[in-house]
Amino acid sequence: MDDFCIQINDLSYSYDGKQHVLNKMHFNVPKGSIYGFLGPNGSGKSTTMRLLTGLLPAKHNSILLFGKSIETVFPTLFSKMGVLIDTPTLYDHLSGFENLRYISILRHISIDRIEEVLKTVGLYEARNKKVKKYSLGMKQRLAIGIALLGNPDLLLLDEPVNGLDPNGMAEIRHLLVQLNKNLGITIFISSHLLSEIEKMCTHIAVISSGELKFEGKIEELLSKTGKLSYSIILENIHDFSVILKEYNHNQKSENELIVYIENKELLPEIISKLVNHGAKIYEVKPLDGLEESFLTLTEQNIN
Repeated sequence: MDDFCIQINDLSYSYDGKQHVLNKMHFNVPKGSIYGFLGPNGSGKSTTMRLLTGLLPAKHNSILLFGKSIETVFPTLFSKMGVLIDTPTLYDHLSGFENLRYISILRHISIDRIEEVLKTVGLYEARNKKVKKYSLGMKQRLAIGIALLGNPDLLLLDEPVNGLDPNGMAEIRHLLVQLNKNLGITIFISSHLLSEIEKMCTHIAVISSGELKFEGKIEELLSKTGKLSYSIILENIHDFSVILKEYNHNQKSENELIVYIENKELLPEIISKLVNHGAKIYEVKPLDGLEESFLTLTEQNIN
């Protein structure tokens, strides 16, 4: 038990008392890990984050934080946690330093901590600039700085790179990796951006429709499905989908089919059938790495 920051056991939740948003969820977040919490939109990620932060009530003993039931440790546990949920709330008319000073006063944290935090998140040189002049990436780093003020052992981050450009994503990714490596902070990240998760996380959980589909290290997920996935871009998908009824496939978008096959020798056979029936194919590409496994787990519902 001492090896985990978060333990979820038989966690279910319903907003209306009828349909479960989460259904008997279970996973464990090892201390010292960067743990990616993956799932498509509507899968239950945000609900789980709100349960973890006490914003929603959890069933007794279904959530343990640092080995203790969540009901018994709030609000004192926030001294060991930093949380960033949804869009950060910042005071645009104040400087970065003033934002941190205001939160420090509210949380009874020494203002001596502010300079260290600003250096950690790379905003020391911009500490006196008003936040309204910050880029979106700088605002996100400031929000993470606020979460770091209490020198936490655990960071809970909901979609921390959502809406950022590639440079902003890279900055946040580098920051989180350094926080984990240099300070030993355990980081729990809820996200739907597979490429970012694959680049920084040591462990992941994949959920779909409120149920856990996979938990473990990324390399374990990549070897789990045992199938190859290919994206096929073509016109008039509905005219040709029936031709592939003997193959495991689904429609990802208006012009894209995903096919799942046991070996690559079946791919020419599929392409020939489509072409022989008049399909106009514009692109065929393999889905590599985490994306392939994620699609297989969430769309094909493989356990």
